[in-house]
Amino acid sequence: MPPKPPAPEPVTFAVAVPDITAYDGNGAPLAPITGKPATGTPLDMPAATAPAPSDGNVHHIGLLLPLRSASLGPAAELLRAGFMAAYERDRSGFEVTVVDTGDGSTDILNKFAQAQEEQDIVVGPLSRSAVTAVANSDLVRKPTIALNHPDNRGEARLPAKLLVMGLSIEAEARQVAAWAASEQPGASALILSAGSPSQRRTSAAFKQEWLRQGGKIETMDLTATNGYLSDAELVQLRARLAATPPGLLFAALDADQARQLRVAIGSDLPLYGTSSLNPGAGRGASGPELDGARLLDLPWQVQRDHPQVMVYPQPPQPGDARLTADMERLYALGIDAFRVAREVALRPNTPFTLDGVTGRLAVRFENDQSVFERTEQAATYQQGALSTWPPATAATPAALPQAQ
Repeated sequence: MPPKPPAPEPVTFAVAVPDITAYDGNGAPLAPITGKPATGTPLDMPAATAPAPSDGNVHHIGLLLPLRSASLGPAAELLRAGFMAAYERDRSGFEVTVVDTGDGSTDILNKFAQAQEEQDIVVGPLSRSAVTAVANSDLVRKPTIALNHPDNRGEARLPAKLLVMGLSIEAEARQVAAWAASEQPGASALILSAGSPSQRRTSAAFKQEWLRQGGKIETMDLTATNGYLSDAELVQLRARLAATPPGLLFAALDADQARQLRVAIGSDLPLYGTSSLNPGAGRGASGPELDGARLLDLPWQVQRDHPQVMVYPQPPQPGDARLTADMERLYALGIDAFRVAREVALRPNTPFTLDGVTGRLAVRFENDQSVFERTEQAATYQQGALSTWPPATAATPAALPQAQ
């Protein structure tokens, strides 16, 4: 028999997201921008990008990354590559020094203090523990762009010059909840999770925002063994949904698990998720099972043919490590980290907006705090055809978002 042809790749089509709540660097909700399309530009913020300096001045940026770390080295190298790719496109008036910070807090703080003395602006560190150590120190005296979020600090304020722009699955989940609430006002939601730590964080964040939106919520934890959901539990779930269907499902699952879910329960109920539902091109999720599923992800992942994405080279293979979708997202974060650093350097204490490859970015300075906002791009799965959802944007994928 001839070999079975491979299944076609799943296709994601970007669509506009109305009135999504944004969050600051501490995860606090900010007022949604109502009545404005996702591609609109607020009138009170200048649009990026600032012109290169014409006075001959050079801005020095220190990029602090754990490049030789056994656990974080490959991720740090991908982020460095993205940062330098953006630097090569817009290097006029800038010099970048890459500093290997190691893993230990003492070494990180020493390197950070040195960079604060020698550089005009510091980008990093990368790990959550390192960012927490910096945030708790008294070392932040120059503009600093953290590449992760510090641990929960309660009421403690971040240093005034510390801007937090790390990717956050929790922020994604809260944005998805606000989006779903705008489409399904007053609906009940059922959160489905397979119980991994990241899925629990995703579930908790969605639940928090869904309740803030005034919705009703239920949760169900499924058992996963080697990535496979329990057949018996899926049968129970199907019976539960038939008896008392919720308004929508939120899948705090990976793409393979979400496909198993759809095979078991069908596609009658609206299904929402985060970027975990997108494993990236060539990494599975083939077939029509996820058709219609809504998700948020980075423009880098769902608008690969957009001119503002295509101007940057694709990420290099990270040595012996597998180039996962999450690694690609870190590469995209590196691109945007340089672009944000450039704007902060050229327009000190001035708010700006940016078409980012990680989403719609906005920076502002208020109440002695640096506030960063990212709104990610909405997408829906359709197999082998343009999305027809929502009808108003079915013909043409939405442009990269421009403003928060």
